[in-house]
Amino acid sequence: LSFFSHSSSPVPDSTSGSGSCQLRGHFNLNGMYQDGDLILGGLFEVHFLTVFPELSFTSEPEQPYFQYYIFQQAQTMAFAIDEINRNPKLLPNITLGYHMYDNCVKLAVAFRAAMALLSGTDEATSSVDCTGSPPVIGIVGDPGSTHSIAISSVLGLFRVPMVSYFATCSCLSHRRQYPSFFRTIPSDAFQVHAITQILKRFSWTWVGLVYSDDDYGIHAAHAFHQDVQVQLSGCVAYSEMLPRDNNRKDVRRIVEAIKASTARVVVVISTEAYLLPLMDEVALRNVTGRQWIASEAWATSPVFLTRRLLPYLGGTLGIAIRRGEIQGLRDFLLRLQPDSHPKNNMVQNFWEEMFGCTFDSGSIQADGEEEKKVCTGEEKLRNTDTAYTDISELRASYNVYKAVYALAHALHDLTTCKEGKGPFNGHICASLGNIQPWQVVDYLQKVNFTTGFGDHVSFDKDGNALAIYDVMNWQPNPDGSIKVHTVGMVDEASQADYVPRSVCSESCPPGTRRARRKGLPICCFDCLPCTDGEISNVTGESACTACPEEFWSSPEKDRCVPKEVEFLSYEEPLGISLTTASLFGSCFCAGVLGIFARHRHTPVVRANNSELSFLLLLSLKLCFMCVLLFIGQPQLWTCQLRHVAFGISFVLSVSSILVKTMVVVAVFKSSRPGGQSAMKWFGVAQQRGTVLVLTAFQVAICAAWLATASPTPYKNTRYVSSKIVYECAVGSVLWFATLLGYIGLLAAVSFLLAFLARNLPDNFNEAKFITFSMLIFCAVWITFVPAYISSPGKYSVAVEVFAILASSFGLLVAIFAPKCYIILLHPERNTKQAIMGRTTQKK
Repeated sequence: LSFFSHSSSPVPDSTSGSGSCQLRGHFNLNGMYQDGDLILGGLFEVHFLTVFPELSFTSEPEQPYFQYYIFQQAQTMAFAIDEINRNPKLLPNITLGYHMYDNCVKLAVAFRAAMALLSGTDEATSSVDCTGSPPVIGIVGDPGSTHSIAISSVLGLFRVPMVSYFATCSCLSHRRQYPSFFRTIPSDAFQVHAITQILKRFSWTWVGLVYSDDDYGIHAAHAFHQDVQVQLSGCVAYSEMLPRDNNRKDVRRIVEAIKASTARVVVVISTEAYLLPLMDEVALRNVTGRQWIASEAWATSPVFLTRRLLPYLGGTLGIAIRRGEIQGLRDFLLRLQPDSHPKNNMVQNFWEEMFGCTFDSGSIQADGEEEKKVCTGEEKLRNTDTAYTDISELRASYNVYKAVYALAHALHDLTTCKEGKGPFNGHICASLGNIQPWQVVDYLQKVNFTTGFGDHVSFDKDGNALAIYDVMNWQPNPDGSIKVHTVGMVDEASQADYVPRSVCSESCPPGTRRARRKGLPICCFDCLPCTDGEISNVTGESACTACPEEFWSSPEKDRCVPKEVEFLSYEEPLGISLTTASLFGSCFCAGVLGIFARHRHTPVVRANNSELSFLLLLSLKLCFMCVLLFIGQPQLWTCQLRHVAFGISFVLSVSSILVKTMVVVAVFKSSRPGGQSAMKWFGVAQQRGTVLVLTAFQVAICAAWLATASPTPYKNTRYVSSKIVYECAVGSVLWFATLLGYIGLLAAVSFLLAFLARNLPDNFNEAKFITFSMLIFCAVWITFVPAYISSPGKYSVAVEVFAILASSFGLLVAIFAPKCYIILLHPERNTKQAIMGRTTQKK
């Protein structure tokens, strides 16, 4: 078989040189075809590869296993289409055709086949721009849940209807994800409920669970766990997932778990492909005394109904999809002839498997192989007795039959639409010459008909069919094999009619708690939502549970989620603004420093000790840069360094200003009679020493603070209960107040001296600028204290950063802007005479 290879994607290409819409390539697929006015696609698992190839039920384990009962399902689709074409009341004057492909129980092959149906297989379409009627108007299949999920995700984009006859995963009921998916088999949501009802009927409350590693098994297992607790008040002894790969070790481990457990009932929700290795190991290890409960995927599978497995699987209970009867199907199956389908390689494969012959007369006999006879096409199917001709248990085939008729009835309703009463915008009908799949979806949702067997067919809003199951029991045949008997039925509709619900109050859903109604029995209560920070995650809770300290309740109040962590970050607008201001101030300082360095020999720069001016500019630059330590997630080193850097930088700035103020006063006194000695005692060395000593006091304060009560990162939950405010705890409020108080003391002294010297002659007017700068500085920090105390969370950090930036800009602009103004715009005033207040007399 060569249907695993492919050449390229079957996507139309409208960019070819010929100007026509062409396929880029073809997939080599096993299929059956019949032409018609409208084409229906079909996907079937005709060839079967086990998860463990060495356990395949064939003489040659490496080869695929041809499944006769699956081929019967494909032929049922052909029969339904033939029956519809012969019915003058259904789709008159329209002939249906089909394109059916074998997916080999492989997702890759199934997806390729679906893409071939979606894009077509002709070399060129009838339209140059790749428009017009699509190759298929709808698809019957795929039988696998995982396959259907993948395929429907693509088909849903184009609203191509897909009616599965065997995909049961409850996840496919999500209409927004799979808008064009329908099915004639019930959802797993009801299958799990039906299995639970069987367990409840026999009071089996201690059970084991085995499920397949695919969407079918995983979703059903999750629902089963919930149903056992809620509906059965029971427990799952163990929950084992069947391995996806060829891992005998995992299979042995699962069998050992089954043997070791005291649970005597084993529920298996799996497809037969995953289950075959497990049952082989069960037989090898002689695991008996277990009551097996089968899901619908294997409850009637003939591969397990063997004499070898009877001692282990005899007595199995399971649920199966509804059995039906189709008049005329057997005669149709027996009329199949290979020469009537010369291009249908699926028919050729079937004939070769059925009669052990080959149509390839030129094939070479391999060493050790028995030579096969040549097929004549005259072999008689009536002389065979296989699952292909057995119509006594039409289950999946019956679903295929209903799926084809559902599409046919949708097409019939579409073609008989009366103008002005259509379902589309403006009440228009579909164009009969260009029917689009998305138009069929609208009619398919409203399909409502009854089969010849008397079953009602319609779809709910999620595309699900009415849930009806047969309860099956595996009993021994006289020949030692297993016979499946129907022993009961589970009907969703009948349960809704005959099992009324009688409760005073419905159970409280997760996220709420019971509150007893005053004066009424205990069964009567109200459901009150849990308060913020508390949850209830099971049905019927009488009290809510508080979340741990670093967690908060979800909006539904059914689980605890980590609290949102809040701090002043570089990514938010506030953090970006403050960072930008910090960098701008730092660059501003660097620019002024550059101007002063270039004009360092001019009188404006040299006046009043240029060394202090350079020191002040460097300290202001540090003040701007220390702001960056306040932004970002607090770390131990940033918490320790932020206030230290801030305190020392500002003391350095303020002490420099204080000394500059003292120099102004000293120069003025030295210019008066008898005051020549004032500058002698306050020279350059004394100025440096004063700045150094004043700064050293702040360094000592910071060192003592870090040594005794160092600041640390702290997760604060007091501000907002639902958030964690990540901040730096100061460690000691006393040391923090001492640091700020020392800065305030120096600032007050500087302001006082500058204020007293404000009326000095104009040739010493720097004191006015210092007074103004210190006025800004003090005003900012006086307003800082109440604003800092009243600001919650990260905004207290923002207030402190704003105070640092505002006071730094105030000092920088008030002191250095006038000097830069003279240096850059009025260089004629940058002379010793102008600084000393002397004017040159005009001649």
